[in-house]
Amino acid sequence: MKIAYQTDIGQQRHQNQDRVATYVDASGHQLMIVADGIGGNRSGDVAAEMTVDHLGRQFEVASPTAPLEAIRWFAREVQLINDEILKKSKTNPKYQEMGTTMVAAIAFDDELVVANIGDSRGYLLHDQTFSQVTVDHSLVNELVNSGDITAEEAKNYPQSTIITRAIGVSKDARIEVNRFKIETGDQLLLCSDGLSKMVSDQEIQTILQSNIAMTEKCHQLIAKANDAGGPDNITVLIGFRDDQEG
Repeated sequence: MKIAYQTDIGQQRHQNQDRVATYVDASGHQLMIVADGIGGNRSGDVAAEMTVDHLGRQFEVASPTAPLEAIRWFAREVQLINDEILKKSKTNPKYQEMGTTMVAAIAFDDELVVANIGDSRGYLLHDQTFSQVTVDHSLVNELVNSGDITAEEAKNYPQSTIITRAIGVSKDARIEVNRFKIETGDQLLLCSDGLSKMVSDQEIQTILQSNIAMTEKCHQLIAKANDAGGPDNITVLIGFRDDQEG
């Protein structure tokens, strides 16, 4: 995939605790990661950095060779970094309660394996259809699923920032992992909630479908989130499958 990404501190934060990176293994498969540190002043950026670095290092030296193996790889490696973060959080008071959300994807020839924990999201634009391919691990999403509030009410729900899963907050880091077929022209978007909570799906889709460079798409998405107030750090990663692949 051709990949572009950008991260921004936003309008109201004093520090960017998001992290984003891409890695390539010996077979040419690609790993893409967005991590959004949580814990405010409690070193969320450290947890996000540790997560990205761990996954990247492991991918470069012992990457999965097929989609089914990638599902198990994500589950194993996320649990290992979860254990590392929990261990580090006990070494210094400033690391207590640090954690991170994460969304990541591995691109094989004609398949994507997408993993997430927390409310960082993955989207896929395929044949004019734009859809979220991750599940938010958040209180709001649980309330919507149980029928306690509507999807419309969820947009302005006062406890919208509460997440129910993350890396580094409990002994069990339960991730969601799914496989998707990809075709020429498909676009993958990975992002932190600084984008998804401030920019509508329709606005995101319009920018992705526009005839501009991928780096400019990243820039425009971040600008939209900042124009809407930019209360959080904003990170976007776009992957495009062109006709020279596969």
